[in-house]
Amino acid sequence: MSITEMKINDRWPAKDPSILQLYSFPTPNGKKIGIMLEEIGLPYEAHLVPLGDEYVRSPEFLSLSPNNKIPAIIDPDGPDGAPVGLFESGAILIYLAEKTGKLLPPGAGKYEAIKWLMWQMGGLGPMLGQLGYFYKFAGKDIEDPRPRERFVGEAKRLLNVLDGALEGREWIAGEYSIADIAIVPWIQALDFYDAKELLGWDGFKNLQPYVDRFMARPAVQAGQNVPPRPES
Repeated sequence: MSITEMKINDRWPAKDPSILQLYSFPTPNGKKIGIMLEEIGLPYEAHLVPLGDEYVRSPEFLSLSPNNKIPAIIDPDGPDGAPVGLFESGAILIYLAEKTGKLLPPGAGKYEAIKWLMWQMGGLGPMLGQLGYFYKFAGKDIEDPRPRERFVGEAKRLLNVLDGALEGREWIAGEYSIADIAIVPWIQALDFYDAKELLGWDGFKNLQPYVDRFMARPAVQAGQNVPPRPES
């Protein structure tokens, strides 16, 4: 089946179905794939998928991403020469790294990078997302302090793990990799949550230099707003 025959094309039509199609929004998980695509230089077309239910729970989007979450991609040049569709940002990062031979080190370094990618997917992202909910968004109005305390404590623990692992390293897996692309957008979310002071950010000596190194990369800067967030 070609991209133009896929159901998602009914709502987000591909202008050039011969190149990779990205369906996303510039949240931390969405930014990962925009940055990755800019880093590897693979031609792509980005489609903005707003986060409202009318978009992410639409039949068209669910046909590609049944978990109703961004990001998702279709690569018209899949491993068997046929289009392949993927959802889950970690899976997409691994796929693109293996497809292009970039940003996933060889040998044991590959598993060092994947280890930290899984740490982000299973720990840092979910915990910081819950922190944002209970500290800044609707959860802040819950009178019971225990949910907020739980996620503040876990966020501090995870930041301490990362800070310690970065001691003597520029990048979390030794060399720049998909692990860094996964981790730093979630660290940046702390600014959006206004939570750095709450978590004692200044006490983590390795984290701000790590973020600064990441943000100095031209591809990172280009991928921060892919696809562009609508103007308010």
